[in-house]
Amino acid sequence: MNKKNFYITTPIYYPSAKLHIGHAYCTTIADAIARFKRLAGYDVFFLTGSDEHGQKIQRTAESQGVTPLEYVDKIVEGFQELWQRLNISNNDFIRTSEPRHQKVVQEIFKKIQDKGDIYKGSYTGLYCTPCESYWTEHQLDENGCCPDCHRPVEKVSEEAYFFKLSNYADRILDHIEKNPDFIVPTSRRNEMINFIKQGLEDLCISRTSFDWGIPVPDDEKHVIYVWFDAVINYITPFYDDPDRFQKFWPADIHLVGKEIVRFHSIIWPAMLMAADLPLPKQIYGHGWLITDSGKMSKSVGNVVDPMLLIDEFSADAIRYFLLREITLGQDGNFNRDALITRINSDLANDLGNLLHRTLNMINKFQGGIVNAFDGESEIDKSLKNDAINTATEYKNLMENIQLSDAVKKVWTFISRANKYIDETMPWKLAKDETQKQTLSNTLYNLVESLRIISILISPLMPSTAQKIFEQLNLNDFEKIQIEDALTFGKFPINHKINKPQQLFPRIEVK
Repeated sequence: MNKKNFYITTPIYYPSAKLHIGHAYCTTIADAIARFKRLAGYDVFFLTGSDEHGQKIQRTAESQGVTPLEYVDKIVEGFQELWQRLNISNNDFIRTSEPRHQKVVQEIFKKIQDKGDIYKGSYTGLYCTPCESYWTEHQLDENGCCPDCHRPVEKVSEEAYFFKLSNYADRILDHIEKNPDFIVPTSRRNEMINFIKQGLEDLCISRTSFDWGIPVPDDEKHVIYVWFDAVINYITPFYDDPDRFQKFWPADIHLVGKEIVRFHSIIWPAMLMAADLPLPKQIYGHGWLITDSGKMSKSVGNVVDPMLLIDEFSADAIRYFLLREITLGQDGNFNRDALITRINSDLANDLGNLLHRTLNMINKFQGGIVNAFDGESEIDKSLKNDAINTATEYKNLMENIQLSDAVKKVWTFISRANKYIDETMPWKLAKDETQKQTLSNTLYNLVESLRIISILISPLMPSTAQKIFEQLNLNDFEKIQIEDALTFGKFPINHKINKPQQLFPRIEVK
């Protein structure tokens, strides 16, 4: 049987300073989706990377007395360390400064140029260096500043190459209107339709005033505009490999922050159309993470360092909070107190307690052995039904990228399993020799519930899921599939479990 293929990307991050929790949020979402798809039997390719060119980087590097490459090398190393510590399972990491990327960008540029969709002219207009974006007078904010970051723009006048973006306005609009899921959520889709209807101007795609970028083929005094170069990263890993290109392109999801939806849903599709390549299936614009002092911004100085959070609370606790707390597509609040509350109530109390109590009772009442079950009560039946319904609904929610609802669904079942302990009272059953089989049934149902829970949380909290598997003394964690969670009764009988270990220590709030 041929596996289905699935390709997901994050935006490639700009190394102008350290990463913050907002970047970790986007990459964690992509990772949870990629892990779920692997769990569901897909052959998955998951790409992230760094967007390293442009005037802003060159200026910053010069001000620090280093070359642009020396400047970005250090920051990109930090990106890669963070993804490792957050347990991100990306298959490749693209750096736009790599020769393999430069080669693809120049080939695509040449292909579009040969078609007649790139021409040379001169550019006089307004440029925002922090955003690396061109603007017309009527697009500026009320203070005459960049409409995205609200910082001053510069007047630029130079010879430049242009891409005939205006030629593709009707085709892009037609594609968006015929494919309702091309841009998600709907609010972003409507913004893009309105933007196109105002008229698209040809895009200036080269600069001559600095040299940190990919040279224009056969005209080396020009470097290619950073956005034209950056979006091509999505095809770099397999552009020269027709079989893999056929297998993974077009991408299933480009996951991006809402402020860069325009580049991904208008400029990128136009470039692909000009290069006669298929369009991605979906652009998903997620919201921002807001702290108590507003949208996180390096210039405001309210960014939250994810490395410090991981040191203090663990990667899985951070992943859990981000995936549960924020509805994908909307802005979400990142708040330290809320994080601590979630860790204490959901992770230490609900999940931690369920595991600890169950294993403790099996060790205490049955010498650590999971006995065979025989018969079931109404309460048993209700727990089993809840387990299967939870797994089935979770699968549907994850397939529809409703991550927060999927997490909540699992935690409702964790609460149900904890309630089952209070209803069945195994400590009472253990005192009555005639209830021995009922006790065995009860404890079996609890470890089986934990086996199912660990499979369901594996895309969300991979380390925790593996720890539960280890405490249950189950093997082949890396081979689990979502199907293994859809049947109740797979836990091996006469099986010895391990001693419980604390998953999440409670955090004492001073």
